[in-house]
Amino acid sequence: MRVLVIGGGGREHAIVDACARHGHEVLCTPGNPGMAGQARLLTSPQDAESLADLAVQEGADVVIVGPEAYLAAGIVDACSARGVPAFGPTRAASRLEGDKAWSKAFMARHGIPTATHRSFTDLEEALAHAARQSPPIVVKDAGLKAGKGVTIAQTAQEAEAALRDIFTESGAQAVIEDFMTGQEVTVLALTDGERYALTPSSQDHKTIFEGDTGPMTGGMGVICPFPLESGVLERVQREIIEPTLAGMRAEGTPFTGVLYAGLMLTPQGPKVVEFNARFGDPEAEAVLPLLDSDLARHALDAARGHLDPATVRFSADASAVVILAAPGYPAEPQKGIPLGLPGLHAHERLYHAGTREHAGRLESSGGRVLAATATAPTLQEAVDAAYALADRVDFPGHQRRRDIGGRIGLRGPHTRI
Repeated sequence: MRVLVIGGGGREHAIVDACARHGHEVLCTPGNPGMAGQARLLTSPQDAESLADLAVQEGADVVIVGPEAYLAAGIVDACSARGVPAFGPTRAASRLEGDKAWSKAFMARHGIPTATHRSFTDLEEALAHAARQSPPIVVKDAGLKAGKGVTIAQTAQEAEAALRDIFTESGAQAVIEDFMTGQEVTVLALTDGERYALTPSSQDHKTIFEGDTGPMTGGMGVICPFPLESGVLERVQREIIEPTLAGMRAEGTPFTGVLYAGLMLTPQGPKVVEFNARFGDPEAEAVLPLLDSDLARHALDAARGHLDPATVRFSADASAVVILAAPGYPAEPQKGIPLGLPGLHAHERLYHAGTREHAGRLESSGGRVLAATATAPTLQEAVDAAYALADRVDFPGHQRRRDIGGRIGLRGPHTRI
């Protein structure tokens, strides 16, 4: 099968890897240097129509879309118009991620558990509401912000600053919601709009510093599977996944692709923090190395409307991801830092998230630069192996969290770079 992967980060590298190890011919645009051994990298304009034309020109059997911006731009619609199966939601269905205010309203309409919230299009009304709340409260930019448009405001002043920042853009909308307590967990569902298969649960670590402190990032590390208590996954399916898919069908926008349910395991049960419309990043770098079955085949079946959940199989092993980020990330990441990469063992993967080749050398080109991933029989062994791999990377001045898995008592390294 010929597979066209859209995107150029760590998530897309993991998708390329998952397809290539089942013998498929993989193409990727724009791609990155880490994929070069497994995929043919293509240069193309990155608008939806041009990418759909590229899929036709290259004879792609299926298109797998990585980043949310492409979905919001209608790439699945453009591919469908040309008769090319594409794994991902339509522009209308991707609103579940692209418009947090709409998504919250959707959850309310369909009885899907989430935090108490209100949405605002007017700054003064938002400020007045925030001033009446007891911190901490959560302030979200309703638009696409690559996982970084969220502020957990510990004071009224922080909430005000976050809202004023959001409303510097015309047409802005903000969501203010209650702060939920508990473990934050991700469950992904591969779906054709009706049938679905769940991946192992995972847990990302969003802030830049240990102890869940500092600014929000796109994600600094993952453990998979997260050890859920008995009955929790069944509640997630019954109360969240199935009502969401049914609600999307009922509203005329069936959801196909990867439904990302970011959850808080509250004392009252699992509640939705946010929905995303694609593989998470860096969750994909943890989940996909555990996929034993054929991602490309599942993507094609789902795009055609006949996914067989029984064929989706995952390893019983565990995985862990440690992100190596550039100095200055997430505010102003330094670029152009030379990178020295080690040889890899069979249980290791080094996914490229922000790299480029320049003047004959590999160097950093983004905020999150590399995802050091390892699999092992237990979570603790996977965490140890991921940190051991990260230790072998030559990346001067890089940032990484040293407490990946620490929320459930896993041991991380205690030395500093």
